[in-house]
Amino acid sequence: MRANPLRVLLRVRYGECDAQGIMFNARYADHLDILMSELVRAAFGSYRAMLEEELDTHVVRCLIEWTAPARFDDVLALSIVRLAFGTTSFTAEVAMCRHPGGEPIARAEHVNVMVHAVRKGKTPIPASVRKRLATAAARGGTIDFSGGPGVAGAGRLPGTHSTTATREKP
Repeated sequence: MRANPLRVLLRVRYGECDAQGIMFNARYADHLDILMSELVRAAFGSYRAMLEEELDTHVVRCLIEWTAPARFDDVLALSIVRLAFGTTSFTAEVAMCRHPGGEPIARAEHVNVMVHAVRKGKTPIPASVRKRLATAAARGGTIDFSGGPGVAGAGRLPGTHSTTATREKP
């Protein structure tokens, strides 16, 4: 992967925290799901476009290892640092860091299986889809859902709806 992989910026909201102001553990999986949805949008243009190709993905494994707590109002940067493919699945290794500054918060392994959207059974990942997913993950870009100042860039990623979503120049 390149030095600035696809990443999503998300702010830790009050409702995601426990009484100590620390983000509840289950919310990390929600944030990973947002990152993976943005990967699909970057690869296909929209999630619907992937479904129109009769493909879908299902999460089959989500492993998260924490190194520090995320706290209320922190901005987290979730970045795909490696994308590996099997016959019917792909694994995203994800770094979660405090933004700005890069303090590590957690690392995750997110495994998705490719399924036929109509027949609902797993299906091999077509070579063209592998290439689109790998290219989308590696070409970089930031999608900012943090509600803060926008990230300097050259425009929005295809299919995004956030008014602050931007794509960094390659």
